[in-house]
Amino acid sequence: MRILLVEDDPMIGAAVSVALKDAAHAVDWVRDGDTAGRVPVVVITARDAVDDRVQGLDLGADDYLVKPFDVNELLARLRAVVRRQGGQAAPLLSNGRVSLNPATGEAGNGAVSVTLSARERALLHTLLLHPGRIFSRAELETHLYGWGQEVESNAVDFLIHGVRRKLGADVIKNVRGAGWLVERPRSEVPEGQPRP
Repeated sequence: MRILLVEDDPMIGAAVSVALKDAAHAVDWVRDGDTAGRVPVVVITARDAVDDRVQGLDLGADDYLVKPFDVNELLARLRAVVRRQGGQAAPLLSNGRVSLNPATGEAGNGAVSVTLSARERALLHTLLLHPGRIFSRAELETHLYGWGQEVESNAVDFLIHGVRRKLGADVIKNVRGAGWLVERPRSEVPEGQPRP
């Protein structure tokens, strides 16, 4: 997942940025709200009064976390915001064939159950949020890496190879010249239409 971190305190910003990157998120850190733009928002603040929390949520925040906070709680709240944005109620993502628990990195395909690396998890998470959608190499790089972060030319291929090796060669489909996708669930494919 790509995250825009808005934090004016250099020590907190650096610590949160490192923690998010360690959890395989692409992080872009800015120091003011004007730079942030229109994205899902999790407010992290020292203001802990009920009125402050209510005002933050009423002004458009998707969630509110009071400092000091545990990084694991922040990561769980980010996953919850992403689920709500994508219309997913359950923490488990699945297209009916392959499944992923974003919190643990456990993925399954039939009888096969494995733990993915952080970057493999981020890749499969991106694809499973939009089954049936083709992601180009550039789009996947944007979701997996932050601005200015150097990306090897074969980084996406390497991650896809790793997921396929662990879960099966046909879990991630290649659309020649366009990119990669995971199939939509069978119930979403109109009758008489070929599967992607």
